[in-house]
Amino acid sequence: MHILIYSYNYHPEPIGIAPLMTELAEGLVKRGHQVRVITGMPNYPQRQIYDRYRGKLYVTEEKNGVKIQRSYLRIKSKPNLLDRLLLELSFVFTSLPQALKGERPDLILLTVPPLLVCLPATLISWLYNCPVVLNVQDILPEAAVRVGLIKNKLMILALEALEKFAYRKAHTISVIANGFVDNLINKGVPVNKIACIPNWVNLNFIRPLPKKNNYWRATHQLDGKFVVLYSGNIALTQGLETVIEAAACLRHINDIVFVVAGESQALERLQKHCLACGADNVLLLPLQPREKLPQMLAAADVGLIVQKSNVISFNMPSKIPLLLASGRPIVGSVPATGTAAKAIQESGGGIIVKPESADALATAVLDLYNQPELAAKLGREGRKFAVENYSFEQALDRYEELFYDAIAKEATTLDILPKLSSQESLVDQELLVHTLPLMRVVSQRLMTNEKFRSAEKN
Repeated sequence: MHILIYSYNYHPEPIGIAPLMTELAEGLVKRGHQVRVITGMPNYPQRQIYDRYRGKLYVTEEKNGVKIQRSYLRIKSKPNLLDRLLLELSFVFTSLPQALKGERPDLILLTVPPLLVCLPATLISWLYNCPVVLNVQDILPEAAVRVGLIKNKLMILALEALEKFAYRKAHTISVIANGFVDNLINKGVPVNKIACIPNWVNLNFIRPLPKKNNYWRATHQLDGKFVVLYSGNIALTQGLETVIEAAACLRHINDIVFVVAGESQALERLQKHCLACGADNVLLLPLQPREKLPQMLAAADVGLIVQKSNVISFNMPSKIPLLLASGRPIVGSVPATGTAAKAIQESGGGIIVKPESADALATAVLDLYNQPELAAKLGREGRKFAVENYSFEQALDRYEELFYDAIAKEATTLDILPKLSSQESLVDQELLVHTLPLMRVVSQRLMTNEKFRSAEKN
Protein backbone atom coordinates (compact mmCIF):
# COMPACT_ATOMS: atom_id res chain seq x y z
CA MET A 1 0.00 0.00 0.00
CA HIS A 2 0.93 3.63 -0.53
CA ILE A 3 -0.16 5.27 2.72
CA LEU A 4 -0.32 9.01 3.35
CA ILE A 5 -0.31 9.90 7.06
CA TYR A 6 -1.59 13.41 7.78
CA SER A 7 -0.43 14.18 11.31
CA TYR A 8 0.28 17.59 12.80
CA ASN A 9 2.74 15.99 15.26
CA TYR A 10 5.60 13.63 14.40
CA HIS A 11 9.21 12.82 15.33
CA PRO A 12 11.26 14.38 16.94
CA GLU A 13 8.50 15.68 19.23
CA PRO A 14 8.76 13.56 22.41
CA ILE A 15 5.21 13.18 23.75
CA GLY A 16 1.60 12.87 22.69
CA ILE A 17 0.66 11.66 19.22
CA ALA A 18 4.13 12.19 17.70
CA PRO A 19 5.84 9.01 19.04
CA LEU A 20 2.76 6.94 18.22
CA MET A 21 2.49 8.10 14.61
CA THR A 22 6.26 7.71 14.18
CA GLU A 23 6.14 4.11 15.41
CA LEU A 24 3.10 3.35 13.25
CA ALA A 25 4.66 4.81 10.10
CA GLU A 26 7.96 3.00 10.61
CA GLY A 27 6.18 -0.23 11.51
CA LEU A 28 4.18 -0.10 8.28
CA VAL A 29 7.39 0.47 6.29
CA LYS A 30 8.94 -2.62 7.90
CA ARG A 31 5.94 -4.59 6.64
CA GLY A 32 6.65 -3.51 3.07
CA HIS A 33 4.33 -0.52 2.68
CA GLN A 34 5.32 2.88 1.30
CA VAL A 35 4.57 5.63 3.82
CA ARG A 36 4.61 9.38 3.35
CA VAL A 37 3.94 11.72 6.29
CA ILE A 38 2.57 15.26 6.01
CA THR A 39 3.37 17.15 9.20
CA GLY A 40 4.31 20.56 10.57
CA MET A 41 7.65 21.89 11.74
CA PRO A 42 8.35 20.26 15.11
CA ASN A 43 7.40 22.59 17.97
CA TYR A 44 5.76 20.60 20.75
CA PRO A 45 5.65 20.90 23.74
CA GLN A 46 7.66 24.14 23.90
CA ARG A 47 5.42 25.74 21.25
CA GLN A 48 8.53 26.99 19.49
CA ILE A 49 9.85 25.72 16.18
CA TYR A 50 12.95 23.60 16.80
CA ASP A 51 16.18 25.38 15.86
CA ARG A 52 17.11 23.38 12.76
CA TYR A 53 13.64 23.96 11.25
CA ARG A 54 13.23 27.62 12.14
CA GLY A 55 12.67 30.12 9.32
CA LYS A 56 11.87 27.44 6.73
CA LEU A 57 8.73 27.17 4.63
CA TYR A 58 9.15 23.50 3.64
CA VAL A 59 11.45 20.65 4.64
CA THR A 60 11.48 17.15 3.17
CA GLU A 61 13.48 14.42 4.88
CA GLU A 62 13.55 10.67 5.37
CA LYS A 63 13.80 8.61 8.55
CA ASN A 64 13.78 4.82 8.71
CA GLY A 65 12.21 4.53 5.26
CA VAL A 66 9.45 7.10 5.89
CA LYS A 67 9.29 10.18 3.69
CA ILE A 68 8.51 13.18 5.93
CA GLN A 69 7.21 16.39 4.33
CA ARG A 70 7.09 19.32 6.74
CA SER A 71 5.47 22.71 6.25
CA TYR A 72 5.50 26.15 7.83
CA LEU A 73 3.45 26.85 10.96
CA ARG A 74 2.40 30.19 12.34
CA ILE A 75 3.01 29.56 16.04
CA LYS A 76 3.11 31.59 19.26
CA SER A 77 4.66 30.42 22.53
CA LYS A 78 1.70 31.73 24.56
CA PRO A 79 -1.25 31.34 22.20
CA ASN A 80 -4.70 32.78 22.71
CA LEU A 81 -7.74 31.36 20.91
CA LEU A 82 -7.08 33.38 17.75
CA ASP A 83 -3.45 32.24 17.70
CA ARG A 84 -4.56 28.62 17.95
CA LEU A 85 -6.97 29.11 15.05
CA LEU A 86 -4.29 30.76 12.91
CA LEU A 87 -1.89 27.94 13.78
CA GLU A 88 -4.34 25.34 12.51
CA LEU A 89 -5.13 27.37 9.41
CA SER A 90 -1.45 27.83 8.61
CA PHE A 91 -0.96 24.07 8.71
CA VAL A 92 -4.08 23.46 6.63
CA PHE A 93 -2.93 25.66 3.77
CA THR A 94 0.84 25.22 3.80
CA SER A 95 0.54 21.44 4.07
CA LEU A 96 -1.72 21.07 1.03
CA PRO A 97 1.03 21.62 -1.60
CA GLN A 98 3.21 19.08 0.24
CA ALA A 99 0.41 16.53 0.25
CA LEU A 100 -0.05 16.97 -3.52
CA LYS A 101 3.69 16.64 -4.13
CA GLY A 102 4.19 12.91 -4.12
CA GLU A 103 2.87 9.59 -5.30
CA ARG A 104 -0.87 8.99 -5.31
CA PRO A 105 -1.84 7.32 -2.00
CA ASP A 106 -4.07 4.28 -1.74
CA LEU A 107 -5.30 5.55 1.62
CA ILE A 108 -5.03 8.61 3.89
CA LEU A 109 -4.70 8.23 7.65
CA LEU A 110 -5.69 11.53 9.25
CA THR A 111 -5.10 12.19 12.95
CA VAL A 112 -7.15 14.72 14.90
CA PRO A 113 -6.67 17.06 16.63
CA PRO A 114 -6.37 19.48 14.91
CA LEU A 115 -9.86 19.24 13.47
CA LEU A 116 -9.45 21.66 10.56
CA VAL A 117 -7.05 19.27 8.82
CA CYS A 118 -10.08 17.27 7.71
CA LEU A 119 -10.56 19.91 4.98
CA PRO A 120 -7.36 19.35 2.95
CA ALA A 121 -7.52 15.61 3.63
CA THR A 122 -11.04 15.45 2.21
CA LEU A 123 -9.95 17.42 -0.85
CA ILE A 124 -6.98 15.10 -1.46
CA SER A 125 -9.21 12.09 -0.93
CA TRP A 126 -11.53 13.35 -3.68
CA LEU A 127 -8.69 14.20 -6.06
CA TYR A 128 -7.07 10.77 -5.70
CA ASN A 129 -10.22 8.67 -5.20
CA CYS A 130 -8.83 7.16 -2.01
CA PRO A 131 -10.46 6.61 1.39
CA VAL A 132 -9.75 8.60 4.54
CA VAL A 133 -9.36 6.79 7.86
CA LEU A 134 -9.94 9.36 10.58
CA ASN A 135 -7.87 8.59 13.70
CA VAL A 136 -9.51 10.34 16.66
CA GLN A 137 -7.13 10.92 19.58
CA ASP A 138 -9.32 13.56 21.30
CA ILE A 139 -12.91 14.41 20.51
CA LEU A 140 -13.11 18.02 19.44
CA PRO A 141 -14.60 20.55 19.90
CA GLU A 142 -16.18 18.88 22.93
CA ALA A 143 -12.89 18.71 24.85
CA ALA A 144 -12.14 22.39 24.28
CA VAL A 145 -15.67 23.42 25.26
CA ARG A 146 -15.74 21.32 28.45
CA VAL A 147 -12.48 22.78 29.76
CA GLY A 148 -13.54 26.34 28.91
CA LEU A 149 -11.05 26.95 26.13
CA ILE A 150 -13.83 27.85 23.66
CA LYS A 151 -16.85 29.83 24.86
CA ASN A 152 -18.01 31.73 21.77
CA LYS A 153 -21.31 30.16 20.71
CA LEU A 154 -20.87 30.86 17.00
CA MET A 155 -17.43 29.30 17.02
CA ILE A 156 -18.74 26.27 18.88
CA LEU A 157 -21.50 25.83 16.29
CA ALA A 158 -19.00 26.17 13.44
CA LEU A 159 -16.64 23.62 14.98
CA GLU A 160 -19.48 21.19 15.67
CA ALA A 161 -20.48 21.46 12.00
CA LEU A 162 -16.87 20.77 11.04
CA GLU A 163 -16.81 17.76 13.36
CA LYS A 164 -19.94 16.33 11.69
CA PHE A 165 -18.40 17.00 8.27
CA ALA A 166 -15.23 15.12 9.26
CA TYR A 167 -17.19 12.11 10.52
CA ARG A 168 -19.42 12.03 7.44
CA LYS A 169 -16.58 12.27 4.92
CA ALA A 170 -14.31 9.72 6.56
CA HIS A 171 -14.60 6.20 5.23
CA THR A 172 -13.74 4.76 8.64
CA ILE A 173 -13.18 6.33 12.05
CA SER A 174 -10.64 4.71 14.33
CA VAL A 175 -10.91 5.61 18.01
CA ILE A 176 -8.64 4.73 20.92
CA ALA A 177 -11.18 3.80 23.62
CA ASN A 178 -14.66 2.32 23.92
CA GLY A 179 -15.92 5.52 25.53
CA PHE A 180 -15.17 7.29 22.26
CA VAL A 181 -17.36 4.77 20.43
CA ASP A 182 -20.35 5.62 22.63
CA ASN A 183 -19.67 9.34 22.18
CA LEU A 184 -19.68 9.10 18.38
CA ILE A 185 -22.74 6.85 18.23
CA ASN A 186 -24.63 9.40 20.34
CA LYS A 187 -23.69 11.97 17.67
CA GLY A 188 -25.26 9.90 14.92
CA VAL A 189 -22.15 8.15 13.54
CA PRO A 190 -23.06 4.64 12.28
CA VAL A 191 -21.54 1.96 14.49
CA ASN A 192 -20.25 0.03 11.44
CA LYS A 193 -18.13 3.06 10.54
CA ILE A 194 -16.21 2.98 13.85
CA ALA A 195 -13.23 0.80 14.79
CA CYS A 196 -11.69 0.83 18.26
CA ILE A 197 -7.90 0.34 18.22
CA PRO A 198 -6.25 1.35 21.50
CA ASN A 199 -2.97 3.23 21.44
CA TRP A 200 -0.08 0.87 21.97
CA VAL A 201 3.18 0.68 23.83
CA ASN A 202 6.52 -0.85 22.86
CA LEU A 203 6.61 -3.66 25.42
CA ASN A 204 10.29 -4.33 24.88
CA PHE A 205 11.18 -0.68 25.41
CA ILE A 206 8.83 -0.07 28.36
CA ARG A 207 9.04 -2.98 30.78
CA PRO A 208 9.31 -3.63 34.54
CA LEU A 209 12.80 -2.73 35.71
CA PRO A 210 14.24 -2.84 39.25
CA LYS A 211 14.30 0.31 41.36
CA LYS A 212 17.64 -0.73 42.79
CA ASN A 213 20.63 0.79 40.97
CA ASN A 214 18.27 2.95 38.91
CA TYR A 215 20.40 5.77 37.50
CA TRP A 216 17.41 8.10 37.10
CA ARG A 217 16.64 7.79 40.82
CA ALA A 218 20.28 8.38 41.67
CA THR A 219 20.56 11.39 39.36
CA HIS A 220 17.63 13.12 41.06
CA GLN A 221 18.55 12.03 44.60
CA LEU A 222 15.50 9.82 45.00
CA ASP A 223 17.16 6.67 46.38
CA GLY A 224 15.25 5.41 49.39
CA LYS A 225 12.20 7.53 48.54
CA PHE A 226 8.64 6.49 47.71
CA VAL A 227 8.25 8.20 44.32
CA VAL A 228 4.84 9.32 43.05
CA LEU A 229 5.25 10.24 39.37
CA TYR A 230 3.29 12.36 36.92
CA SER A 231 4.96 12.79 33.55
CA GLY A 232 3.71 14.17 30.26
CA ASN A 233 1.37 16.79 28.91
CA ILE A 234 0.04 19.33 31.41
CA ALA A 235 -3.14 20.67 29.82
CA LEU A 236 -6.46 22.17 30.86
CA THR A 237 -8.01 18.69 31.11
CA GLN A 238 -5.67 17.62 33.93
CA GLY A 239 -5.76 20.07 36.81
CA LEU A 240 -2.34 19.23 38.26
CA GLU A 241 -3.03 21.59 41.16
CA THR A 242 -4.76 18.61 42.79
CA VAL A 243 -1.45 16.71 42.74
CA ILE A 244 0.37 19.61 44.43
CA GLU A 245 -2.32 19.84 47.10
CA ALA A 246 -2.16 16.06 47.70
CA ALA A 247 1.60 16.33 48.09
CA ALA A 248 1.09 19.07 50.69
CA CYS A 249 -1.20 16.72 52.62
CA LEU A 250 1.65 14.16 52.85
CA ARG A 251 4.61 16.46 53.39
CA HIS A 252 4.96 15.23 56.99
CA ILE A 253 6.13 11.83 55.62
CA ASN A 254 9.73 12.41 54.58
CA ASP A 255 9.92 9.24 52.48
CA ILE A 256 7.20 10.32 50.02
CA VAL A 257 8.22 12.53 47.10
CA PHE A 258 6.01 13.69 44.26
CA VAL A 259 7.73 14.15 40.88
CA VAL A 260 6.10 16.12 38.05
CA ALA A 261 7.82 16.19 34.66
CA GLY A 262 6.29 18.47 32.05
CA GLU A 263 6.70 21.50 29.83
CA SER A 264 8.43 24.53 31.33
CA GLN A 265 5.56 27.03 31.13
CA ALA A 266 3.22 24.72 33.04
CA LEU A 267 5.93 24.01 35.62
CA GLU A 268 6.25 27.72 36.34
CA ARG A 269 2.56 27.82 37.24
CA LEU A 270 2.85 24.70 39.39
CA GLN A 271 5.92 26.09 41.17
CA LYS A 272 3.83 29.04 42.38
CA HIS A 273 1.15 26.64 43.59
CA CYS A 274 3.78 24.60 45.48
CA LEU A 275 4.91 27.72 47.30
CA ALA A 276 1.33 28.70 48.10
CA CYS A 277 0.52 25.22 49.49
CA GLY A 278 3.82 24.64 51.26
CA ALA A 279 4.41 21.51 49.16
CA ASP A 280 8.18 21.22 49.63
CA ASN A 281 8.08 17.50 48.76
CA VAL A 282 7.46 18.11 45.04
CA LEU A 283 10.24 17.82 42.47
CA LEU A 284 9.46 19.65 39.22
CA LEU A 285 11.43 18.51 36.17
CA PRO A 286 11.38 19.33 32.46
CA LEU A 287 10.11 16.72 30.05
CA GLN A 288 12.63 13.91 29.89
CA PRO A 289 14.20 12.64 26.64
CA ARG A 290 12.43 9.59 25.28
CA GLU A 291 15.48 7.36 25.80
CA LYS A 292 15.22 8.03 29.57
CA LEU A 293 11.55 7.04 29.75
CA PRO A 294 12.05 3.37 30.79
CA GLN A 295 14.35 4.33 33.69
CA MET A 296 12.07 7.18 34.77
CA LEU A 297 8.99 4.96 34.87
CA ALA A 298 10.97 2.26 36.69
CA ALA A 299 12.04 4.86 39.27
CA ALA A 300 8.41 5.39 40.29
CA ASP A 301 6.53 3.52 43.01
CA VAL A 302 3.20 4.93 41.80
CA GLY A 303 2.16 6.51 38.50
CA LEU A 304 -0.54 9.18 38.38
CA ILE A 305 -3.33 9.76 35.88
CA VAL A 306 -5.13 13.01 36.61
CA GLN A 307 -8.20 14.55 34.99
CA LYS A 308 -10.78 17.15 35.89
CA SER A 309 -14.27 16.02 36.86
CA ASN A 310 -15.84 17.10 33.55
CA VAL A 311 -13.54 14.95 31.38
CA ILE A 312 -15.75 11.97 30.60
CA SER A 313 -15.65 10.42 27.14
CA PHE A 314 -13.54 12.65 24.95
CA ASN A 315 -10.02 12.08 26.30
CA MET A 316 -7.91 8.97 26.85
CA PRO A 317 -4.44 9.56 28.36
CA SER A 318 -1.66 7.82 26.42
CA LYS A 319 0.17 7.50 29.75
CA ILE A 320 -2.09 4.64 30.84
CA PRO A 321 -0.57 1.95 28.56
CA LEU A 322 2.92 3.23 29.42
CA LEU A 323 2.41 2.97 33.18
CA LEU A 324 0.76 -0.43 32.91
CA ALA A 325 3.60 -1.75 30.75
CA SER A 326 6.17 -0.47 33.25
CA GLY A 327 4.66 -2.67 35.96
CA ARG A 328 3.89 0.22 38.28
CA PRO A 329 0.50 0.71 39.99
CA ILE A 330 -1.70 3.59 38.88
CA VAL A 331 -3.68 5.98 41.00
CA GLY A 332 -6.29 7.53 38.74
CA SER A 333 -7.77 10.81 39.97
CA VAL A 334 -10.38 10.67 37.21
CA PRO A 335 -14.19 10.65 36.78
CA ALA A 336 -15.53 7.21 37.73
CA THR A 337 -17.71 7.00 34.60
CA GLY A 338 -15.04 8.28 32.23
CA THR A 339 -12.96 6.57 29.58
CA ALA A 340 -9.73 6.65 31.63
CA ALA A 341 -11.36 5.12 34.70
CA LYS A 342 -12.82 2.27 32.66
CA ALA A 343 -9.41 1.52 31.13
CA ILE A 344 -7.67 1.48 34.52
CA GLN A 345 -10.37 -0.64 36.14
CA GLU A 346 -10.43 -3.13 33.28
CA SER A 347 -6.66 -3.56 33.53
CA GLY A 348 -6.71 -4.37 37.23
CA GLY A 349 -3.58 -2.27 37.52
CA GLY A 350 -4.75 0.70 39.53
CA ILE A 351 -7.02 2.51 41.95
CA ILE A 352 -9.65 5.11 41.03
CA VAL A 353 -10.32 8.07 43.33
CA LYS A 354 -12.57 11.09 43.14
CA PRO A 355 -11.16 13.70 40.71
CA GLU A 356 -10.09 17.15 41.91
CA SER A 357 -9.93 15.85 45.49
CA ALA A 358 -6.51 16.27 47.07
CA ASP A 359 -7.59 14.31 50.15
CA ALA A 360 -8.76 11.31 48.10
CA LEU A 361 -5.56 11.29 46.06
CA ALA A 362 -3.36 11.59 49.16
CA THR A 363 -5.24 8.75 50.87
CA ALA A 364 -4.75 6.41 47.88
CA VAL A 365 -1.02 7.19 47.71
CA LEU A 366 -0.70 6.59 51.46
CA ASP A 367 -2.52 3.24 51.14
CA LEU A 368 -0.01 2.04 48.55
CA TYR A 369 2.88 3.39 50.62
CA ASN A 370 1.66 1.34 53.59
CA GLN A 371 0.75 -1.76 51.54
CA PRO A 372 3.69 -2.68 49.27
CA GLU A 373 2.13 -6.08 48.57
CA LEU A 374 -0.96 -4.39 47.10
CA ALA A 375 1.20 -2.07 45.02
CA ALA A 376 3.21 -5.02 43.67
CA LYS A 377 0.03 -6.95 42.83
CA LEU A 378 -1.46 -4.00 40.93
CA GLY A 379 1.82 -3.61 39.02
CA ARG A 380 1.83 -7.26 37.98
CA GLU A 381 -1.79 -7.16 36.86
CA GLY A 382 -1.17 -3.98 34.89
CA ARG A 383 1.83 -5.43 33.06
CA LYS A 384 -0.10 -8.59 32.21
CA PHE A 385 -2.96 -6.54 30.80
CA ALA A 386 -0.60 -4.40 28.75
CA VAL A 387 1.03 -7.45 27.22
CA GLU A 388 -2.36 -8.90 26.30
CA ASN A 389 -3.96 -5.69 24.99
CA TYR A 390 -1.47 -2.94 24.17
CA SER A 391 1.26 -4.58 22.13
CA PHE A 392 2.45 -2.70 19.06
CA GLU A 393 2.23 -5.78 16.84
CA GLN A 394 -1.44 -6.24 17.73
CA ALA A 395 -2.19 -2.61 16.87
CA LEU A 396 -0.20 -2.83 13.63
CA ASP A 397 -2.13 -5.95 12.59
CA ARG A 398 -5.44 -4.19 13.21
CA TYR A 399 -4.47 -1.01 11.37
CA GLU A 400 -3.25 -3.03 8.40
CA GLU A 401 -6.50 -4.99 8.30
CA LEU A 402 -8.48 -1.75 8.64
CA PHE A 403 -6.59 -0.12 5.76
CA TYR A 404 -7.02 -3.08 3.40
CA ASP A 405 -10.71 -3.23 4.23
CA ALA A 406 -11.18 0.52 3.62
CA ILE A 407 -9.41 0.33 0.25
CA ALA A 408 -11.45 -2.69 -0.83
CA LYS A 409 -14.76 -1.08 0.17
CA GLU A 410 -13.82 2.21 -1.53
CA ALA A 411 -13.06 0.34 -4.77
CA THR A 412 -16.42 -1.41 -4.57
CA THR A 413 -18.20 1.90 -4.00
CA LEU A 414 -16.49 3.50 -7.01
CA ASP A 415 -17.50 0.55 -9.19
CA ILE A 416 -21.21 1.08 -8.45
CA LEU A 417 -21.27 4.90 -8.61
CA PRO A 418 -23.51 6.32 -11.36
CA LYS A 419 -21.78 8.07 -14.23
CA LEU A 420 -21.79 11.82 -13.94
CA SER A 421 -23.02 14.24 -16.53
CA SER A 422 -20.79 17.12 -17.59
CA GLN A 423 -22.65 19.43 -15.17
CA GLU A 424 -22.30 17.12 -12.14
CA SER A 425 -19.42 16.76 -9.73
CA LEU A 426 -18.39 14.57 -6.86
CA VAL A 427 -16.97 17.59 -5.04
CA ASP A 428 -18.96 18.25 -1.90
CA GLN A 429 -20.57 21.67 -2.34
CA GLU A 430 -20.43 22.20 1.41
CA LEU A 431 -16.67 21.70 1.32
CA LEU A 432 -16.22 24.19 -1.51
CA VAL A 433 -18.44 26.83 0.04
CA HIS A 434 -16.61 26.77 3.37
CA THR A 435 -13.01 26.20 2.32
CA LEU A 436 -12.39 28.22 -0.81
CA PRO A 437 -12.95 31.65 0.77
CA LEU A 438 -10.77 30.65 3.71
CA MET A 439 -8.08 29.38 1.36
CA ARG A 440 -7.96 32.72 -0.44
CA VAL A 441 -7.77 34.76 2.77
CA VAL A 442 -5.13 32.65 4.47
CA SER A 443 -3.07 32.28 1.32
CA GLN A 444 -2.99 36.06 0.95
CA ARG A 445 -2.01 36.41 4.60
CA LEU A 446 0.82 33.88 4.30
CA MET A 447 2.09 35.51 1.11
CA THR A 448 2.09 38.89 2.83
CA ASN A 449 4.01 37.42 5.78
CA GLU A 450 6.58 35.87 3.46
CA LYS A 451 7.06 39.14 1.55
CA PHE A 452 7.48 40.95 4.84
CA ARG A 453 10.13 38.50 6.04
CA SER A 454 11.95 38.72 2.73
CA ALA A 455 11.95 42.51 2.94
CA GLU A 456 13.34 42.32 6.47
CA LYS A 457 16.19 40.05 5.35
CA ASN A 458 17.06 42.38 2.49
